[in-house]
Amino acid sequence: MHASSRNMLFARVGFWSALLIILLFVVFTICFVGIALTSPLFRWTGNLSDYFAFVNDNNQFFQNLARLSMLLFGPLFIILLNSIHEFVQHSKKYLTRVSIHLAVIFAALSGINYFVQLTAIRFQIAEGESAGLQYFLQANPHSIISAINILGFSLFLGLASLFVAAAFEHNRLERIIAIAFAVNGIACLLGGLGYALENDVLVFITLNFGLGGAIVIAAVGLCILFRRVKPAEIQAQAM
Repeated sequence: MHASSRNMLFARVGFWSALLIILLFVVFTICFVGIALTSPLFRWTGNLSDYFAFVNDNNQFFQNLARLSMLLFGPLFIILLNSIHEFVQHSKKYLTRVSIHLAVIFAALSGINYFVQLTAIRFQIAEGESAGLQYFLQANPHSIISAINILGFSLFLGLASLFVAAAFEHNRLERIIAIAFAVNGIACLLGGLGYALENDVLVFITLNFGLGGAIVIAAVGLCILFRRVKPAEIQAQAM
């Protein structure tokens, strides 16, 4: 009984991490709509005073909530991948192990960006400090922090998704999950290409709709998958 309970832990954690990821993307979508309804579209002009005016004239609640949701997505994605690692056949664990390592880099890079936006940038704007701020503003598409964030979301999240996609077997549910992860991987890599080519439309479509839709589909599939796991199946897989 004790052994079965320990074996089932990854399934319970996997279910809840997948469910929380779905909720985070629902929150992000609500924020996306809220931003569109409550403030004008901001385009970087190269002038910090324009950004200061925009932030001071428009409530930043939805922007900050969206950043918080993406900050939390990174560690939850790593937890989810670890549950997947415990679930897949032994012969596929190399793929999930590589995926986890790549996801750790993604979470670190994107986490740095979102934490900086939520803390240091917010503090500096509140104090009216502008020296060097343009290099660390996510709103500036040419800033160092934007490039770091895109690197995380494009290359590392993209490759992590492709590796984990290859780890699933070929029953119907796992095939849907694998396809969703593969689509996400391709969308992320295309988003990085769009950023390198300064194609804002490609970046917007791939890293918002492509990434968001594919991750939610994969997470829904994983919720169902982990709910269906039985102790007997785990013991059979271990053998």
